[in-house]
Amino acid sequence: MAHHKSSLKRIRSDRTKAARNRYQHKTTRNAVRALRATTDPKKAAEMLPTVSAMLDKLAKNNVIHQNKASNLKSSLTVHVSKL
Repeated sequence: MAHHKSSLKRIRSDRTKAARNRYQHKTTRNAVRALRATTDPKKAAEMLPTVSAMLDKLAKNNVIHQNKASNLKSSLTVHVSKL
């Protein structure tokens, strides 16, 4: 068990950040699934910018790798353009 005040605070803040990262990552994954499942081109075109922004935010905060975000955005853009 940690004894210093700063290490106790670090443990608390790490738990908070991990919970936030987990929530944002799961929400983004669900948004990607929803975008892939949609067959309406108009709705998919509306969803694409928000999902792309979510992926960029995850990559900026090092929750996912930048290349993974880019690959997902690229494949989703191709999917939307094929509808």
